[in-house]
Amino acid sequence: MIPNGYLMFEDENFIESSVAKLNALRKSGQFCDVRLQVCGHETLAHRAVLACCSPYLFEIFNSDSDSHGVSHVKFDDLNPQAVEVLLNYAYTAQLKADKELVKDVYSAAKKLKMERVKQVCGDYLLSKMDVQSCISYRNFASCMGDSRLLNKIDGYIQEHLLQISEQEEFLKLPRLKLEVMLEDNVGLPSNGKLYTKVINWVQRSIWENGDSLEDLMEEVQTLYYSADHKLLDGNLLDGQAEVYGSDDDHIQFVQKKQPRENDHKQISSSSSGSLSSPNATVQSPKHEWKIVASEKTSSNTYLCLAVLDGVFCVIFLHGRNSPQSSPTSTPRLLKSRSFEIQPDDLIENPLSPMQYARSGLGTAELNGKLIAAGGYNREECLRTVECYDPRKDRWTFIAPMRTPRARFQMAVLMGQLYVVGGSNGHSDDLSCGEMYDPEIDDWTPVPELRTSRCNAGVCALNGKLYVVGGSDPYGRKGLKNCDVFDPITKSWTSCAPLNTRKLFVGGGFDGSRAVSCVEMYDPAKNEWKMMGNMTTPRSNAGIAAVANTIYAVGGFDGNEFLNTVEIYNPESNEWSPYTKTYKF
Repeated sequence: MIPNGYLMFEDENFIESSVAKLNALRKSGQFCDVRLQVCGHETLAHRAVLACCSPYLFEIFNSDSDSHGVSHVKFDDLNPQAVEVLLNYAYTAQLKADKELVKDVYSAAKKLKMERVKQVCGDYLLSKMDVQSCISYRNFASCMGDSRLLNKIDGYIQEHLLQISEQEEFLKLPRLKLEVMLEDNVGLPSNGKLYTKVINWVQRSIWENGDSLEDLMEEVQTLYYSADHKLLDGNLLDGQAEVYGSDDDHIQFVQKKQPRENDHKQISSSSSGSLSSPNATVQSPKHEWKIVASEKTSSNTYLCLAVLDGVFCVIFLHGRNSPQSSPTSTPRLLKSRSFEIQPDDLIENPLSPMQYARSGLGTAELNGKLIAAGGYNREECLRTVECYDPRKDRWTFIAPMRTPRARFQMAVLMGQLYVVGGSNGHSDDLSCGEMYDPEIDDWTPVPELRTSRCNAGVCALNGKLYVVGGSDPYGRKGLKNCDVFDPITKSWTSCAPLNTRKLFVGGGFDGSRAVSCVEMYDPAKNEWKMMGNMTTPRSNAGIAAVANTIYAVGGFDGNEFLNTVEIYNPESNEWSPYTKTYKF
């Protein structure tokens, strides 16, 4: 058609044909004027084509003084296959990459400032994301500094936190474990406000106290939440602490005083975009502080994924009633710190009996109540569990264990009750365990012990469960090996073995006789240390710590059952018979 005398013609195949020919010329090296070296791999291309697709390369070519020669561009941090994918895209407008290569294509597109390709790759990753892969995708998005991608992934994590917490990638994340003491009649605030206060506490520990985040993650941190909504260090008893929480969910740096001089120099001279003052508004991803997702898993237990100083990590928080008064006041004592109870002051009021007679049972204190579980009743091994309320002097049943169990001990960890090992009445080789959650009144299995054992010592220490010693399946010998359970990873690992084979950390039975030796375990050094021997050999004795004093009660000395008690003095490393002087 020739309107107004002008010839008008549009060749629909020209562009497609020309593009194909250009790409063929590139691959054959004809008329190429740029040489790309990517990790030792060399590729030829046309400068004009690349400049149209990559603003990064346009800037390089535009500043190249030798515009008539062959330009050389070198990359030592990109995948050669990913760069080839981008070159094909530049010449054909078609992006084709294997799914395993998409992240590398994204990284190369970021380097070359090809925003459209970045967005397409990001959308592809989101379409393939599930609960198993979302954490690795988030780590990638964080490294790339892609806020759009991060926001979408964080939204997914918020919706699927509990399912994600069961995945292997979750278990590999760094963990900050907190135990928060609560003032009487005080409950923890909502998730957002609680973790705002927690993050501000971490900031204070790093900025003011000079702690490192790695140090804070090494062991369980004890904090205190008072009636006036202050979150304080658990060791502060002088009333000098300030409020570091806030009333909303906005995270800001909070400082009690200016950073120390060395800290200030280090921060202000950093070239990575870190904040130089609490009021700074620009943060680099490396120094990001953010709550990603949180979940209240029970009445006083919280799970949170957060970014602390640029580190993506898990915060596991458990709140429990404080054994003392508020740190902002002097601890209350009803009487002097040392006093004698006269015989006339002792009132004999026997407790109400349990519903079942039991021997070889497990006992523990949970939320101010006494738990009695399992044991033998004549020839029957029980799985029933009874709970004693001292205020009402009454025993009631709670959910029974899944497995009949006797000759075992129990321990409370993070507000939940754990039982492991023991005997079921037919076999002494139990390796199974279970956990009781008082919030739902039910037991759930825990991973099996690495070694079957009964009569083992069980205790909670630094947020982990320790199973110490015990006897082999047939009671022929005592065991030296010890296992430790991490409730976050839900896995057992070995710790240093005991120096002597015995059933309990204090006393026990070595397979032929009752023993009096005592060992102490140092989790920081993962080693056992021999302590002073008890005055009397005791197997199957009760061992407990009350008001910083260790008591050994009853047991069997090899000849007769004992009704005596002795106490341990850590200063002299000696045991002595118990007297009627009680110290609080």
